[in-house]
Amino acid sequence: MAAYAELDDRDRRSFFVMLRDDFGVSAEAIEQAYAAWARDRSATAEAALFEVVEPRRQELLRRLNSATGGTARLVRMRADLLTAIGADPSLAAVDVDFAHLFRSWFNRGFLAMRRIDWTSSAALLELIMNYETVHPMTGWADLRRRMEPADHRLYAFFHPATGKEPLIFVEVALTDHVPGTIAEVLTAPVPDRPVPADTAVFYSINNTLAGLRRVNFGNFLIKQVVADLSAELLELHTFVTLSPAPGFAAWLAGSAEPRDRELVDRLGADWVNDPGLVDDLRPAVEAAAARYFVTARDHRGRPVDPVARFHLGNGAAVWRTNWPADRAPGALRRAYGLMVNYRYEPDHIEANHEAYVRDGVIAHHPDIAAQLTREREER
Repeated sequence: MAAYAELDDRDRRSFFVMLRDDFGVSAEAIEQAYAAWARDRSATAEAALFEVVEPRRQELLRRLNSATGGTARLVRMRADLLTAIGADPSLAAVDVDFAHLFRSWFNRGFLAMRRIDWTSSAALLELIMNYETVHPMTGWADLRRRMEPADHRLYAFFHPATGKEPLIFVEVALTDHVPGTIAEVLTAPVPDRPVPADTAVFYSINNTLAGLRRVNFGNFLIKQVVADLSAELLELHTFVTLSPAPGFAAWLAGSAEPRDRELVDRLGADWVNDPGLVDDLRPAVEAAAARYFVTARDHRGRPVDPVARFHLGNGAAVWRTNWPADRAPGALRRAYGLMVNYRYEPDHIEANHEAYVRDGVIAHHPDIAAQLTREREER
């Protein structure tokens, strides 16, 4: 591990090539083990087959994990690997083994959720400020506003192997309504008394360590926060997100539909500073957004929006589209300022999750279903 830390980018790539080529499986051993299993299909033959189909690099990674600080070092190693895959996609075979092991080493049983507030260590608060990428913070005052005890909360998952480094964190606003713009959350006045909140709004979720990409903690974190808030604040009965739609502009630009091409042209105008034009455009944007979240699919048959895949896979429903909801330059570029509320209803989370995973069904609000029906009828 010490030797690896001294390698430059070129030699790290050579190391990953070695893992790919020299620490894989033996085709001959697999053929023999499979033939033995095919003859009698016994539990013993099955176990022998499982043993030989596991690449040798998995055992190497387990041994490296036993070094001092091994888990955290392997997380950094995987971050290097993901960078190397960008130049050499064949190294993705090595990442399969990293991801497989990390899903076990970072499973929910090892994670501890903690609330982070203004009394947390300065080092931790600085990490949170640096890791926030959904709605970047402008300084310490902005950070403090996002964890004021009256109407904002911030929770994070930690793992024993990464010490004081959070793996993922979520920012929550407590409100008396479902917000339709991010300004309502980020720039609301500081209340001088407890807020009579009935709604918890998850408005920013951030993974922190590049080496844990695609190791999903967010579903566990949201469900844990819902459970804790429900137990603490009995008046809360609505749990929603206010989420970005990072692929909307690209999807709309790539559509072959004449109505979508026309909408792209109209959105090229300076509508941001023209309330009248915003009102004119809103029906067309909301109609396109309904299709984007509910019916649009990628080449693998999944919802095209990555944030949608995350929340729908966790059992949420598409609840309401909001436009324009975020006027930050990046949000305008990626989604023309579109945002969406996903709703987590504790009594329906499991059913929504099963329907989505099993049949690809996207749970959505009746208003969105009505919007889709009107569009079909008009066509």
